[in-house]
Amino acid sequence: MTDVANKNKKDNEDQKTGSPGVLKIMQSILAGALGVQSDRRRQEDFSSHSPAPYIIAGLLFTAAFVGGLILVVNLVLAGQ
Repeated sequence: MTDVANKNKKDNEDQKTGSPGVLKIMQSILAGALGVQSDRRRQEDFSSHSPAPYIIAGLLFTAAFVGGLILVVNLVLAGQ
């Protein structure tokens, strides 16, 4: 293998073992909530070192979603 190929392979391995970024966690949470999570992405999420970021992001998303629903219902009922 060439030096460039070895470097790319090492970079890919480092990305797999490192902690996921905020954007990746948000994408996974939204895709999971909508039911469009790919199997490859799900495997990457489950191979992560710690489930804590996904749990925290999931709880925050759920709270924001329920809060949004309550707000919409209150606005609709107030308009009647």
